[in-house]
Amino acid sequence: MKLFKIMALSATMGAAALATPAVAQDDDAFVTFQVLKPEVAQTAAIAAMESCREAGYQVGVMVVDRFGIPQVYVRDRFAGLHVFETARRKAWTAVSFRTDTLSLGELTAPGEMMAGIRELSEPLALGGGLVIEASGSIVAGIGVSGAPGPDLDADCAQAGIDAIMDQIAF
Repeated sequence: MKLFKIMALSATMGAAALATPAVAQDDDAFVTFQVLKPEVAQTAAIAAMESCREAGYQVGVMVVDRFGIPQVYVRDRFAGLHVFETARRKAWTAVSFRTDTLSLGELTAPGEMMAGIRELSEPLALGGGLVIEASGSIVAGIGVSGAPGPDLDADCAQAGIDAIMDQIAF
């Protein structure tokens, strides 16, 4: 019985050692990162679109990975032609600048110190783009376009994030 307890304790300690996250050292040649699985990104996009639909808005939703590469795009049947580009740029901007695009809009308003960002070709400092984080790291961005205001786009984007929170919170 004593031998069994020692073996069980050893196995538990070994499993615990393997379960602890590896700490990256400055001299490592590789980095480790996480991105959403396509199915999780799709869940977020559809939830955001359905949230806007329930409020009476026809939108497009883009989810990009942490590098700004598109993962999922959904568009409600009556959403405008512009929503693809706008949703993509909002999601890209959120991950690129590591902030929501509504806040970025305020930071880059004419006369503000960071107003020059608006002169770049890709960023879109218009509400509706949010960063998706897990354990303090950016894993994706979501952009919504087509609601009657950027704050409403942001609300729908948040609904998309809320729909996957149980899957990404750890």
